[in-house]
Amino acid sequence: MSTALNRLGALEAARKLQRRELTAVQLVRACFARIEQRENTIHAWTALQKQAALDHAEALDRSPLRGPLHGLPIGVKDLFDTVDLPTRYGSPIYERHHPGLDAAAVALCRHAGAIVIGKTVTTEFATYQAGPTRNPRNEAYTPGGSSSGSAAAVADDMVPFALGSQTAGSIIRPASYCGIVGYKPTFGAIPRAGVKSLAESLDTVGGFARSVPDVALFASVLMRDPRLLNLSYDAKPRIGMYRSLQWRHAQSETKEAFAQAAATLSRAGAHVEEVPLPPEHCMLVQLHADIMAFESSQSLAYERLEHAAQLSPKIQAILEAGAQISAEEHIKNLARAAESRARVDGWFDKYDVLLAPAASGEAPFADLGTGDPQFSRAWTLFGLPCLNLPFATGPQGLPVGLQLIGKRYDDHRTVAIAAWIHERLLAAREPDIGASDMWPRG
Repeated sequence: MSTALNRLGALEAARKLQRRELTAVQLVRACFARIEQRENTIHAWTALQKQAALDHAEALDRSPLRGPLHGLPIGVKDLFDTVDLPTRYGSPIYERHHPGLDAAAVALCRHAGAIVIGKTVTTEFATYQAGPTRNPRNEAYTPGGSSSGSAAAVADDMVPFALGSQTAGSIIRPASYCGIVGYKPTFGAIPRAGVKSLAESLDTVGGFARSVPDVALFASVLMRDPRLLNLSYDAKPRIGMYRSLQWRHAQSETKEAFAQAAATLSRAGAHVEEVPLPPEHCMLVQLHADIMAFESSQSLAYERLEHAAQLSPKIQAILEAGAQISAEEHIKNLARAAESRARVDGWFDKYDVLLAPAASGEAPFADLGTGDPQFSRAWTLFGLPCLNLPFATGPQGLPVGLQLIGKRYDDHRTVAIAAWIHERLLAAREPDIGASDMWPRG
């Protein structure tokens, strides 16, 4: 049975476009057909530009190949500036905001041939005030946040790739809830210029796709690193299984996925070992929260001081807490984070990657918020490259993933090992399906 064009993964679609077996117009039309079918239910988008996208696709079909992303439709989180679409940052303060420039990551995608078809929903300034987006696997549940729309659009086959960002758990958690691959690279590996700042020492640009090779394709462009396209990995990885000191908050489905992954990868020949939990790691979640609050109160000073009435109570509480932290305390917090990061960096002498929970469990109901980022805070604090690898299912039939963590600045090797691990996890679960076929679609 032929696959609908909108369901093509980014890498497969890119190859067809490069060989001229598929036109950009065909692919863009297929994506918009899916959006028209499902957007009233999923609410993934804040703005769309169908005619402009089709015009761009027609121009690409008539021209020589533009680059590795030639003709691929993408979604852009509404935290990224775009010259041709409004950018509202999830806030009524910026209801009429039209930037004059593209964010650097958007510009790099366009230059490589990608077609921006619209802006995806973000929570308010990428924090915790939930937007209207629903989880494509079951609309009663949240897709997670803050990259809500990007994760939902990819999971619902509206686009093969979407840009996102993470300051706490805003890529990994939505990817886990929606059952797709989310990639947060090493801190600073993708330029943040033109992305609304929340916390300077934490904000990281990344994205969502339906497989590890798909995110590798986009990362190779955004990071200007062609090594990411080589996913061959012939060794047997040394994997440290890290429960984290938040393990008591993990639900049964996450604990089962963790145990299943350890057993499966051990049988596949990997060296799998539990990582002892350092007692000092009990303070990392709060440490991250304090650093984020202080830096958010600085980054959003204009909004906090001039437009407080237009901020939600949730973000007001974060900014007020951050404003109570002194510069001296913040400097001490940064030093504590650096000390802990140095110790964790040493773990990669023994392990090639770590596996940890991506979230406490399945997605919560939409009216309960976007979920808790506690299982991602430490890795964001340390600036380590992370991927969500979906492969399990919880009691409500919703996706459950695990978080793979690699060594700083070793993204190409981390992604290659992620591909090796994910292939074996999916094969052990059901040999005839891929990650994007594990859950029903609307």
